[in-house]
Amino acid sequence: MNFPFKLPMLLDGATATNLMNAGMPSGVCVEQWIYDNPAPLLKLQSDFIKAGSQAVYAPTFGANSVLLSAYHLENQVTELNTKLVQYSKSLGVPVGGNLCPTGLFVEPFGDADFDDIYDCYREQVRALDDAGVDFIIIETQTSLADMRAAVLAARTTNLPVFVTITVDESGHTLTGGRLLPTVIILQAMGADAIGLNCSFGPKAMLPFIKEVMPHANVPIIVKPNAGVPMYETAEKSGYLPPKEFADEMRELLCAGAGIVGGCCGTTPEHIAALHKVVEEFDSEQFSDARYEDADCYAAAIEGEAFFLGDDIVFSEPILVTSGLGDDLIDLDDEQVNVALVEITCMDDAMILASSASMSRLPIAVRADSLPVLDAAMRYFQGRLIVDTNCLIEKELIERISAKYGAIIY
Repeated sequence: MNFPFKLPMLLDGATATNLMNAGMPSGVCVEQWIYDNPAPLLKLQSDFIKAGSQAVYAPTFGANSVLLSAYHLENQVTELNTKLVQYSKSLGVPVGGNLCPTGLFVEPFGDADFDDIYDCYREQVRALDDAGVDFIIIETQTSLADMRAAVLAARTTNLPVFVTITVDESGHTLTGGRLLPTVIILQAMGADAIGLNCSFGPKAMLPFIKEVMPHANVPIIVKPNAGVPMYETAEKSGYLPPKEFADEMRELLCAGAGIVGGCCGTTPEHIAALHKVVEEFDSEQFSDARYEDADCYAAAIEGEAFFLGDDIVFSEPILVTSGLGDDLIDLDDEQVNVALVEITCMDDAMILASSASMSRLPIAVRADSLPVLDAAMRYFQGRLIVDTNCLIEKELIERISAKYGAIIY
């Protein structure tokens, strides 16, 4: 691991909830409002830095062409991202370029094209890189397709890439993903840090962090809300007060979370309290050795990680038809532990991508065409195994497998 920032790392707190308290109206394009009214943002981020934040997120969360189109601002991606980054960079600490979900879904959850999602992120990433951000943060993600597209786009730069997902109380994203397979998939693709944000308070995140730590070879991020304000009244906030929030965050740091901050409801006072807790931890507790023995030899689909042993046994090659999903479900042979799918054309790659979530076994692919194999890896929302018993040179397989995080066998 070669992480570019000192651990433990303290991020900032909430942007939107604090700006609303500072007078930002509801229903506006947040990015445009900040563009026109930078003073509240600059004060907020200055307060976070005074409280101990070592980095802040530029307020570029929704500044992509898909979301800006709702306000007829889709042609202002570069202008908005550039100016919003400039505001945050004026404060003198590392700045993360923030990417949010596009709201587009690929099959089987929607009919969006993965490449369109990628292009949306690529445009924003280019603007953020040119504006001088210090890292990319892909935040509040609910779909693996969005995360993979954003990571691929971010890795066209030389910037560190952080990713955080938001889950419900059962630990699932909107499209059925979970933190563990997300970590397995994205760290293999080159993400530098992965974790959770938003969702709920610190205590509810603890089981998910404990589950994933033995399998993480990158730092884990936790940026929870200040609790869930179910009982908020005009007289009293339902959010956790700063000290209580910080005390609960201590447990997450003890569990191994190396990057911490706050999401909805967290104020500079919350960050100041958390800063005192972070100072209790030594950087040696987050040294490279902590991540070297991670058990991450696993294939994955969005909702499940399949840990592999030395005894990988492929099924007979499964030919791709419109019934591939049923074929994967029906594969129940005690003599095999990996489903081997034969990919012969681009259509096969797309059918596999839309059917993979039905598999009860890790999936391997075999192809004799490099463009077809590339397509299979690109559109598969997970981590594939690639069978090298094919006509493609192993060096070429290794090159594209590194890009998509696939396992070579």
